[in-house]
Amino acid sequence: MENAGYIALSRQMVLRREMDVIANNMANLNTPAYKGESMLFVEYLEKTDSGEKMSFVQDIGLVRNLTEGNLSATDNPLDTAISGDAYYEVETPLGPRYTRNGAFRLNAEGELITVNGDKVLGDGGNPITLPPNSRDVTITRDGTVSTDQGPAGKIRLARFENEQALIKQANGLYEADGQDALPAEGSEVVQGMVEDSNVAGIIEMTKMIATVRSYSSTGRMVNNEHERLRRAIQALGSPAR
Repeated sequence: MENAGYIALSRQMVLRREMDVIANNMANLNTPAYKGESMLFVEYLEKTDSGEKMSFVQDIGLVRNLTEGNLSATDNPLDTAISGDAYYEVETPLGPRYTRNGAFRLNAEGELITVNGDKVLGDGGNPITLPPNSRDVTITRDGTVSTDQGPAGKIRLARFENEQALIKQANGLYEADGQDALPAEGSEVVQGMVEDSNVAGIIEMTKMIATVRSYSSTGRMVNNEHERLRRAIQALGSPAR
C-alpha cells in the first residue's frame, strides 16, 4: 500500500470510532443528566524509510461536554436536579460512585435510592432514611430532606477539580479515580426537577452526516489512487510496440 493509502486508512479508522461516539450520544438523547461526548484528534507524524514524514490522524480520547442540561419539572417530590457543577454521592457494591441523575425513589426500608437501587448518601456518608408513614416530603436548596415528622437528612453533594478525569461507568455513574470529593460550594438542589441530557439531536445528526460524507470521500480517494496505480503498472508492464 502506498503512503496515501495508509494516511487515508488512518482517517477512516478514526471516523468509524467517531461515528460510534455520535451514535451513543443519539441513543442517550433522553437519558436524564447524560453528558454528550466527542472525540479528540491529534496529528501523528511517522517517518518513512526514505526520511519522508507522513501525517496520520490519531484519536487520543473522549471529551465530555460538561454543560448543564435543561431542568424538566416532574410530579415526583423525590426527584431532584443539581444547579451547579456538583454530583450526588451514592453507595454501590463497588464503593462510592457519583451521578447527576436525581430521579430518586424509596426502597422497602424507606431509604432514598436511585433508579438502579443505589443508596443516596447524606452528610456523614450514611443513607438518607425517611420515617415510616411519613408524608409531605420537602427538599430544600441546600439538600435538606424533611417530612411531616421532621428532618430526615441532608443530601451530600461533591465536586471535583477535574471533572473530565472522572471515569464514566454504566447507569450514569462516575468513579472519582483517586480524586478527592470537595465541598460543592455554590451548587444547589432543586426539588421536583430532573436534569435532561445535554445532547442536541440536530447537532449530532449534522455531525453524523458530515462524518458519513468524510468517510465516503476518503474511500473514493483510496479507490482513485488504487486505479491510478493499476493503470500505471499496466502501462509499464505492456510490451513496447
